[in-house]
Amino acid sequence: MSETRFNLSQNDLPKFWYNIAADSGIAPTPVLHPGTLEPVTPDFLSVLFPMDLIMQEVSSERYIEIPEEVREIYKLWRPTPLIRAVRLEKALGTTAHIYFKYEGASPVGSHKPNTAIPQAFYNKIAGTKALTTETGAGQWGTSLAMACNFFDMALEVYMVKVSFDQKPYRRIFMETFGAQVFASPTDRTNYGRSLLAENPENTGSLGIAISEAVEVAAMSGGTKKYGLGSVLNHVLLHQTVIGEESLKQMDLAGEYPDVVIGCVGGGSNFAGIATPFLRENLKNGQRTRLVAVEPTATPSLTKGVYTFDYGDTAKMAPVVKMHTLGHTFMPPGIHAGGLRYHGMAPMLSGLVNAGLVDAIAVKQRETFEAALMFTRTEGIVPAPESAHAVRAAIDEALDAKAKGEKRVILFNLSGHGHFDMVSYEKYLNDGLEDYEYPAEAVAEAMKDLPQVG
Repeated sequence: MSETRFNLSQNDLPKFWYNIAADSGIAPTPVLHPGTLEPVTPDFLSVLFPMDLIMQEVSSERYIEIPEEVREIYKLWRPTPLIRAVRLEKALGTTAHIYFKYEGASPVGSHKPNTAIPQAFYNKIAGTKALTTETGAGQWGTSLAMACNFFDMALEVYMVKVSFDQKPYRRIFMETFGAQVFASPTDRTNYGRSLLAENPENTGSLGIAISEAVEVAAMSGGTKKYGLGSVLNHVLLHQTVIGEESLKQMDLAGEYPDVVIGCVGGGSNFAGIATPFLRENLKNGQRTRLVAVEPTATPSLTKGVYTFDYGDTAKMAPVVKMHTLGHTFMPPGIHAGGLRYHGMAPMLSGLVNAGLVDAIAVKQRETFEAALMFTRTEGIVPAPESAHAVRAAIDEALDAKAKGEKRVILFNLSGHGHFDMVSYEKYLNDGLEDYEYPAEAVAEAMKDLPQVG
């Protein structure tokens, strides 16, 4: 074939985000106050978020217009390319056609600016002076640091300590944009100090970092708001520019995907590429399989329970219904920091529970094996998180080969791994181990769930 890259012009940049809540048929579950376990009010949420984002969070409108100020910044890197991985196909000897949407083309190397820019924009027009946030792998923190820089707002980032230590260049990248970055748990918050008193060597978790960022925002007297990189509806909504572009690009390629794949930690990049294709399944008779891929070390979809749980470890964030490993979950130090969260986006959890999305879990070593194969054929080093989608795409292609099928596979390469060389070094030197989170640990964690009637 001659064409392997399918590019859109800036004129093709989506003008609307797509809201799957309009078409899924899944009734929204209530968001509960962490103290009273009663449905939250906009006043409670306004401590953390500006009203525009709160309204997006609860919206049932099918399409929400992207502000022109946001679209102008999106044009720095969007539309991102769709690429057919012909060298990977050849190496596998597969009958499948493999395409990937490359979100690593953004200035910070991941899909996260798709929501960081609108979050910063809506906070700016609401008069917010500064934002707080957490980050695991550092991609979200870097993205929000860039966004806050563009809108002249200060940012405090609480970075999971194990990632802070593993990825110093991510910290420096954030600081280059003007953000302050702290290894979580810190001595800057009441919750952080309590954890360090119990265990000075605490390596942190996304749940802990969220607690610290939420505490700082909630106690700021309204001067600081909180930005979240995944999980909530408005975050997943902003990511749908990925799937909307992909639909146009698959049309340019003259094919339509039989399967769409994305890695999942909180759910944003997967929802971003998958929900526009789910709309086509639900509204226009398409039959694309949608596959969410998580690590066996943090298997919230494949081993977690679909129930109400706190969004953070300190029980300060709202209680939502989601697939969860329990808010007390302490993740192993796997090399996919962005996938180490205890829960999954409520919207995505509902789609999985309804059978509209499939979920699988893959091991760490086989994930890096796939990443190396992709690197050596396509020339792009995937982020460890994104490599989970690469693994699943390769497995799909090998399955098509075994069955003699022509299968069209599309996956979201949600970021590059240029700041993850320590992880690759450990894999190359046999320093990575597989880990499967035990079902008994999940059962034990369920004893500490909020008692929702």
